[in-house]
Amino acid sequence: MPVRSLARNAPPCTRTALVQQLMAALCALPLLASAQDMEAASAAAPLVLRASPLLQETIPDAVRAQMPTFVSGDHIEGQPDVRAVLEGNAELRRADTVIRAQRMEYTVPEDFLQAQGQVRINRAGNVYEGTLLELHVNAFEGFFNDARYQFLRNAAHGQAARVDFLDRDRAIVRQATYTTCERSDEATWQPGWMLRANTIHLDMAEEVGRAEGAVLEFQGVPILPLPHISFPLSDKRKSGLLPPTIGLNSTNGMEYEQPYYWNIAPNRDATLRGAIMAKRGVQAGAEFRYLEPDYHGELRGDFLPSDRLRHRHRWSYGIKHQGSIATPLGGLGLNLNLERVSDDHYWRDFARAGTQITQRLLPGDATLSWAGGDMGLQLRTLKWQTLQDVSAPIVPPYDRLPQLHWRYAPPQWGVFDVNVEADATRFQAQRSLTGQPNATRSYALAQISRPYLAAAGFLVPRLQLHATQYQFDSPLADGRRSVSRVLPTFSLDSGLVFERDTSYLGRNFLQTLEPRAFYTYTPYRNQSLLPVYDTAANDFNFATIYTENAFGGHDRLADNNLLTLGVTTRLLDPATGAEAARFGIAQRLRFSDQNVTLPGAAPLDERLSDLLLGAGVQWTPQWGLDSTVQFNPKTSQSIRTTVGTRYSPGHYRTLHAAYRLQRGTSEQIDVGWQWPLNDLWGDKGLDLGAGRGQGGGRWYSVGRLNYSLQDRKLVDTVVGLEYDGCCWIGRVVLERLQSTVTSTNTRLLFQLEFVGFSRLTLGSNPLASLKQNIPRYQYLREQVSTPSRFSNYD
Repeated sequence: MPVRSLARNAPPCTRTALVQQLMAALCALPLLASAQDMEAASAAAPLVLRASPLLQETIPDAVRAQMPTFVSGDHIEGQPDVRAVLEGNAELRRADTVIRAQRMEYTVPEDFLQAQGQVRINRAGNVYEGTLLELHVNAFEGFFNDARYQFLRNAAHGQAARVDFLDRDRAIVRQATYTTCERSDEATWQPGWMLRANTIHLDMAEEVGRAEGAVLEFQGVPILPLPHISFPLSDKRKSGLLPPTIGLNSTNGMEYEQPYYWNIAPNRDATLRGAIMAKRGVQAGAEFRYLEPDYHGELRGDFLPSDRLRHRHRWSYGIKHQGSIATPLGGLGLNLNLERVSDDHYWRDFARAGTQITQRLLPGDATLSWAGGDMGLQLRTLKWQTLQDVSAPIVPPYDRLPQLHWRYAPPQWGVFDVNVEADATRFQAQRSLTGQPNATRSYALAQISRPYLAAAGFLVPRLQLHATQYQFDSPLADGRRSVSRVLPTFSLDSGLVFERDTSYLGRNFLQTLEPRAFYTYTPYRNQSLLPVYDTAANDFNFATIYTENAFGGHDRLADNNLLTLGVTTRLLDPATGAEAARFGIAQRLRFSDQNVTLPGAAPLDERLSDLLLGAGVQWTPQWGLDSTVQFNPKTSQSIRTTVGTRYSPGHYRTLHAAYRLQRGTSEQIDVGWQWPLNDLWGDKGLDLGAGRGQGGGRWYSVGRLNYSLQDRKLVDTVVGLEYDGCCWIGRVVLERLQSTVTSTNTRLLFQLEFVGFSRLTLGSNPLASLKQNIPRYQYLREQVSTPSRFSNYD
């Protein structure tokens, strides 16, 4: 058999006959056309760019089957279409697979490759290195001895005595190690965490790994035996056991929870939970989620038989659903929100023990809706479960059994804006708790306005007519069982906008001056005997000071004859239009007393309301301030004050502080933060972006403190430390939250997170608590993007 030597850098088309045939697809290109032919072709059909299938992340099988094989080496010998032996810098390349070694022997009919000496495979960015390889190239079936591997998607790597390739997507790694800790060049390098396993089954199509006979090591010490565990090779969902949660709770004692995740379909999943609570017993729970183009929702339930502390069965369940379908007659929608628990103490005992029950008013809400054209119709039922507390009882809200609501709102009605709505609701509750009769209330509300809008200002006159009818199940104090009320309301809203160019502190701005005047009139009707079903006084702020009614709901229509005057000035960036600062002031001038009030409240006879002052500053993206003050000119005191400031100079650096005063009721200071402690000794870390931390070996302080100046005590406390070990994260958080007026719930949350390993967690997961309590808190690790195979391309 002839033997020829071929230099590695020789042109492909000058290589041996064997190589020429293997590279025929490359060399057999059509001859270049003449210049005249090219000009004619260009004139007839202009060149069009087309996407190549070779640049896709995943090459289709049909394209892969047609792709040629390229080989090269310092020395090549063999027989065309039969066999090739390559020695010295040997390389085989096909599609997204590149194999290099010191020596290769490739048999063409069997598509079989044997490689020895510093063998390296790069397949779509996943790299394997070892000493001996036997492989059917196209089927990618064979084995690799003394292998090292590294995966592109999660940067996981390890070593194995042998890797068996089953096909393009599946492999079995034997006597293997697995970690996501970045390897250094130091001879003494040891990963922060490592999984040692007898076998690891890798499925790149499903992006799932399964380890058998495994042990999890942390800092070189075995800490958790794992006879069988599955873990993701990316952020793709998968079925299997989730990491257990171990915690210490002042209410439930030592807790252990083991969840199982079931990936039913791409749009459906379920989580099954089993928990042991030292003080209470064994709890079981499940959650099912579904997602469709027209609807989505979730079902949840928990059951604790024979609670040893409460001496009864404990349970909770929840149903949430939102959906709509299109019909020839319009869109139909169904919304459900149902939460129920076994007893009044459930919210206190399990509010933060993994359930979603965190409030004392649990809804049972179902709404069937229809919308077509300019009209909409809703049928709603709402029944509350009220969890009472002896130390702080609450009056339950009224159930709506049922409520029928109709609305007509055409987008255009000539030059007018028109809105009409009608509603009929049956209000029902325990009279012994509410002290009022149940009733059916019907109302109709019609509004018409004529807006005049311009760049320099606006003028909007509006007329409303509100008609209400009550039918009570027992007589009122004056003996009536039915009451009707019809009231008109007129309002006139107006404003101007002045602009000028100016500069402050060396910055150019577009400054606006926006005076506003709002007048409203509603005649007086005696409504003192009417019960209150869904009505409360509006909060006094910049949004409600320019509205017609002082109440939210339909049981009270305030007799207003007042004028609201206000002015706002804003500083805008002339290039972007972003608001750098905003200052506003507003006050009401009352021309007559407001005699319509809520039960127990006195009429309003003050001609001038409290002064409302507001300021917001966003001078730079890093820091901002927002404040509102309700000031009483007669007493020269603020009735209510809220001042909040934020400083966020970069990722994982945020500080929030707020002061809140409700005179005579509460006065609190609230501080929340996330900050790298390494900053204290001059280590500023790296700017790796969101979801990637600031480099390994860094400490972070996190927390939130809510202090009552009136009671001189901390109301809520969340303080903790986070440590970024690069491939693992440790967290210790102390959480002490007020559950009732006289009691608190204290938890110690400890977590070890092994990055890239299914967010394997040992201890209670404090991330939900940190995200809920610390504004702008950022996770140290989040999957922000999937790397391309071309980022590790040979």
